[in-house]
Amino acid sequence: MSLKHYLTKIQKNLEEREKTKEEVQSIMRKATRLSKQAIFFIHQNKIEKAKRMLRETKDLFKKFHSKCVNYPELVHSGIVDAAFEEYAEAQIFLSLVQNGSFVGPEEIDVPPISYVLGLTDVIGELRRRALDSLRKGDFKSAEKCLELMETIYIEVMGMEEAYMLVPGLRRKCDLARRIIETTRGELTIEARRLSLEEAIKRLERKMKTR
Repeated sequence: MSLKHYLTKIQKNLEEREKTKEEVQSIMRKATRLSKQAIFFIHQNKIEKAKRMLRETKDLFKKFHSKCVNYPELVHSGIVDAAFEEYAEAQIFLSLVQNGSFVGPEEIDVPPISYVLGLTDVIGELRRRALDSLRKGDFKSAEKCLELMETIYIEVMGMEEAYMLVPGLRRKCDLARRIIETTRGELTIEARRLSLEEAIKRLERKMKTR
């Protein structure tokens, strides 16, 4: 075989790899977008729409894996990791809202690192849900959200050497701690307001009976 033959074959392989890379990026961008939309629908309590989005995302991941059979190096890239993180976040958040329980990485078929990072991001979604509950006057639901936020934070922080093994986790945990502290402060203020409101009502009832 001539050198030209070898180089021509290499060039063809590189062109096919680049084409596959572009297709993978397109698939992952769509998967990320669908997961974000699913989270939006969960906040609106449109659970069936959220589930439909996540089923479509799961199908995209299957397509992604089939594309990477000949190019396994494409499995590990920023855009791929981001898509799996967003999907994990959406699935965990959905399970907490619908069932009040956590779902594991094997159940939703995501890599462990993507699961941990997605799990940490759920804290932000729970804060949003807590604030929505406060606006609706549902203090107990807001308290439950805070409890879940704290559970996630404590359990993730309890992972030995997690900061070294999961890139980006330290930054997410620092942000999560600030979110939890802010949310706890807001719930404390609301609890005091409710307590004062109840005290005033009791006083008014006493005044009426005199």
